Amino acid sequence: MTYRRRFWLLIILDSVIVAAAVGGSVWLLGESAAPSSIMLLALSLFVLHHIFFLFYKLYKKAWEYASIGELVMIAKAAALTIGGTALLQWIAFGDMHVRLLTVIGMMHMMLIGGSRLVWRVVRGSFSRQSGKRKRTLIVGAGSAGTMLVRQLLNNSDTELYPVAFVDDDAYKQELDIMGVPVAGTVSQIVAKASQYKVDNIVIAIPSLSKKQLYNIYTECAKTNAKTQIIPKLEDLATGRIAVTQFRDVQVEDLLGREPVELDIESISEYVTRKVVLVTGAGGSIGSEVCRQIARFLPEKLVVLGHGENSIYAIEMELKEMYKDSGVKFYTEIADLQDADKMNAVMRKHKPHVVYHAAAHKHVPLMERNPEEAVKNNLIGTYNAARAASASGVSTFVMISTDKAVNPTSVMGATKRLAEMIIQHMDGVSQTKFVAVRFGNVLGSRGSVIPLFQKQIARGGPVTVTHPDMVRYFMTIPEASRLVIQAGALARGGEIFVLDMGEPVNITELAQNMIRMSGFAVEDIGIEYTGIRPGEKLYEEMLKDNEMMEKQVYPKIYIGKASEIHMEDIEGIMREYGRMEQTELRISLLKIANHVTAKPKLATISG
Repeated sequence: MTYRRRFWLLIILDSVIVAAAVGGSVWLLGESAAPSSIMLLALSLFVLHHIFFLFYKLYKKAWEYASIGELVMIAKAAALTIGGTALLQWIAFGDMHVRLLTVIGMMHMMLIGGSRLVWRVVRGSFSRQSGKRKRTLIVGAGSAGTMLVRQLLNNSDTELYPVAFVDDDAYKQELDIMGVPVAGTVSQIVAKASQYKVDNIVIAIPSLSKKQLYNIYTECAKTNAKTQIIPKLEDLATGRIAVTQFRDVQVEDLLGREPVELDIESISEYVTRKVVLVTGAGGSIGSEVCRQIARFLPEKLVVLGHGENSIYAIEMELKEMYKDSGVKFYTEIADLQDADKMNAVMRKHKPHVVYHAAAHKHVPLMERNPEEAVKNNLIGTYNAARAASASGVSTFVMISTDKAVNPTSVMGATKRLAEMIIQHMDGVSQTKFVAVRFGNVLGSRGSVIPLFQKQIARGGPVTVTHPDMVRYFMTIPEASRLVIQAGALARGGEIFVLDMGEPVNITELAQNMIRMSGFAVEDIGIEYTGIRPGEKLYEEMLKDNEMMEKQVYPKIYIGKASEIHMEDIEGIMREYGRMEQTELRISLLKIANHVTAKPKLATISG
């Protein structure tokens, strides 16, 4: 119904109500006043009613959403209507007909309020028809959950129909909120989903911590219902997203810990209006580092990589996103193994900060091609570090991996030796060299998440190497923020490590991803393929003798590793081409696991 049609319908309805209130009151009281007096009284009520109802904008109210506020405004308008009529009666006839006006006022208020209530009930009864709508369990009976239920009940176009709440608040148990019962607690989700024949579950607690969300989703995943979540609290508060704009629970929601927050001020000091260079800028981490750095408005950002397509893509993206920022973007296609090219690039751009994200990282591939791991991860890092030192770079941040701790793979060994190169360079250069070590990155190229997604999309099975396999995980933006923060914290020679929280069981991760995709685990299936060469069941972030309790920055640790003997590393970089793959692999692991002195450590965390 349009506003104009609705307006005139209410005008006609209220005119009938005024006439009925006057006629009914006169009949009830057997009033014998002069007809002229009654006619003036009725006319006064009619005019003043519409004046005050227009003044309080009561004809613009959507009565299907009416609340106490609207009822109070009706009472005010009705009282003013009766009061104004009494005043006019006294002026015209010297008599206010107090008894008659009292009854008229009561009947007027009852009919007006009743008509709006009937409007709301009738409209609500149509919108509440469940029909083929999906029966939905709401987790959280707080303000967000109540708001969600109100909108679902009053909107017949949505496919979801709320049938029950669950909430851990003991004071809400067994209550009905807008006709929807609070049926139990979070621990009873499985039972209540079965009892109410639930098709969907919506988690309606926007302020949940990661750990709380993980615990709730774990219960929801035990049902056959699809689980969704309402938007974040900040999005709801700003009005950018409505409470009914649900999203699916994502893998990063299930990490079980809060993301690392940036120290914006310290980062701005060493990045803003400076020259920044990123190697491996076309990769998952490198490209995200570029996006994050661009937010701090460096003077220019140099994106360097070996693959022209990926470098072109990130260049176009950055130029579009920051076209009016004043940041200058430059691209360099370069092979890290080309020492002359790396020196030329550093001399040309003279960067203040270098983020070294270029590396080979796929464990099984590097097991079969150890010489390529040496070329990229060792020689490439060595060339980039020496070129940065020669050109006077202030800070050089290398991205490492948890696989560098007690490595059992070629990839892990070469990354550990790359850390040693960085720490050696810190001792012989004016540049501050640091490394950043973190676990698996969700959604990065070659990671398990995209593989699982493809396997689920084609109907399974999902392949897991071992039922007890566990890994630490973080998101691409979080990994990139850690890299950037490390540069601000750098004093030289540190290995920065994120507090990754609890490790994630890969089998449980696969099961959750299957359920989040709307399938049963039994339908897709999980197949165990056996541990691949170089893999470990458990990853470590620091060796036992690297751990200390002192903490100086939230969720970030620093380890200052042992004295490095570069002659072994330089020897293998010279001789790798003449070594058999097995011999090369053994040599890399031997050097990487060789400890010559007890490390000195400091820790940063909150």
